[in-house]
Amino acid sequence: MTYSTTRTETVPPVPRTENDALIEVATMATEPNLLEPGKVYGWMSPTGRVHLVDLTGDQYRDRPRRKIGTFHVRDVESFGAYWDKHADTNYAEVYADPGDDKVVAVLDAHGSTVPGWCDHRLVFTLNRTVAWRTWTSCSGDLMGQTAFAELLEDRLGDIAEPDGAELLELAQTFTANTEVAFKSGALLANGSRELVYSESVEASGGRGGKKIAIPKRLVLMLAPYEGAEPVPVTARFRYRISDGHLRLGVVLDRPEEVLAASFAAVVEQLAARIAADVMVGWPA
Repeated sequence: MTYSTTRTETVPPVPRTENDALIEVATMATEPNLLEPGKVYGWMSPTGRVHLVDLTGDQYRDRPRRKIGTFHVRDVESFGAYWDKHADTNYAEVYADPGDDKVVAVLDAHGSTVPGWCDHRLVFTLNRTVAWRTWTSCSGDLMGQTAFAELLEDRLGDIAEPDGAELLELAQTFTANTEVAFKSGALLANGSRELVYSESVEASGGRGGKKIAIPKRLVLMLAPYEGAEPVPVTARFRYRISDGHLRLGVVLDRPEEVLAASFAAVVEQLAARIAADVMVGWPA
């Protein structure tokens, strides 16, 4: 019969040397040292590990070494006030992005020979007006008589042509005749549209036809952006009669061109205020 045995051996610890004891005593007896902000300190422990203390950050200083951050303003004058205080024209750059309705100034951009940090920025976001958003959102959409009448009444102050009283009467006429059956529409000699409708008295027939004349177009005075000057925008009337039901709407003429021209006008005003060139685009 064969027997096997397992023997466990205990490895004795590495004996501490006299130098280890001296290092430990010296470390415990060491007084704390006052470190100077703005410098990096390093040392190696007895185990060979390297330790670093970095005191170069702004949190160790009375003031930051440089300006940093992104700041937002709402109008040209506020942009100019911040620019006057912080911009160094040897380094500052301004970008206008019409696709994003923004003007961005990089106040610590790259110089001609010296690179910059590019992290101190001023942002002016142009806000589109309620009037502009209202008319552009409904442009091309046909709506019921009541909804169309409410649009005319709510935005009567935006309408330069035709006369406001005439438009209000038109809106009230649509509101008062929501249950009538429209039969046709004709183009008049002056360019207006004439809609013919009948009021049903009983199922077997109707009363005589009546007519509503609506203008060919509206002229709206709209400021696309807050603080911008209002500009004339033409809106053409559109209508459709289906199974006696009338749907109406307006289509703005080239609103994208009006918006682009308004953005360019604001940028031109801003460039004159800060006396600096404005590039079209956006910073990295």
